[in-house]
Amino acid sequence: MRLVTYTVDDTSARLGAQIDDHVIDLAALAAQHGTELPHDLLSFIQAGSAAQETVRRLLAGDRATWPTGIRHRLGDVSLRAPLRPGKIIGVGLNYVEHVEESSRSLDTDKDLPPRPVLFSKPSTAVTGPGQPILHNGDLTAQLDWECELAVVIGRTASRVSEQDAYGHIFGYSIVNDISARDQRRSGQWFFSKGQDSYAPFGPAVVTADDIPDPMTLDLSLRVNGVTKQKSNTRHMLFPLARLIADISSGVTLEPGDVIATGSPSGVGAGMVPPEFLSPGDLVEATVEGIGTLTNPVVDAR
Repeated sequence: MRLVTYTVDDTSARLGAQIDDHVIDLAALAAQHGTELPHDLLSFIQAGSAAQETVRRLLAGDRATWPTGIRHRLGDVSLRAPLRPGKIIGVGLNYVEHVEESSRSLDTDKDLPPRPVLFSKPSTAVTGPGQPILHNGDLTAQLDWECELAVVIGRTASRVSEQDAYGHIFGYSIVNDISARDQRRSGQWFFSKGQDSYAPFGPAVVTADDIPDPMTLDLSLRVNGVTKQKSNTRHMLFPLARLIADISSGVTLEPGDVIATGSPSGVGAGMVPPEFLSPGDLVEATVEGIGTLTNPVVDAR
């Protein structure tokens, strides 16, 4: 399933399933059939497998019986960030070529990390598809991009093994890990990566059953139509199962938490000469099977 959070004519946000060029209001569809579903994606994830089975059953039914207002054309809705995660856990230096690139441009260690490099982004950094990335020239002259596969947790994960890790995944999305490269503080990344709008997220969450092998997905990023990043998730240094096992060894992952699994090479800081985002730019992050997350850069001063 391809699940989205959307609004119509500035109404409150709703949970929908995207089918081709339409969005189906899931709570309204359920009510039509005398049952209930949550109105938001986080509650839907927390409701577990029973809610997912209900949706699959309803969507497999006779669409001719769906009343007016259940189905919207995709062009008539505004997509929002799929949810506000409880935690966003970022993974640094998780593609081999990006390790080398970062050692040249960001003064990180040139050796491959022996275990995942982790940091956090606050949920207030989340912004949705089409929403602005805020460029505050008083705070940064080095605003950078990073296209990343996002893992959305579906079941509480504490001290899980690599063998059991995939059973805790609800689905996948895209995070653009925006970074103010000149705001690292004594090597710490929180303010550099955690400012408002620095976690564009979306445009949808695709459930795990629709992406049978997340370790073979093409991903790319364009700025103003020019490709800057192009890689595949198979080049991750630490694959998804290892990441979930490592993080959950000491931090409990809860339903709706998001892991941004790392960026391939091609970030602006690694260009020769370096390139950074400016107001007026348009950033498009694409992951195979999920779609494209598009955000304009705007002046926030």
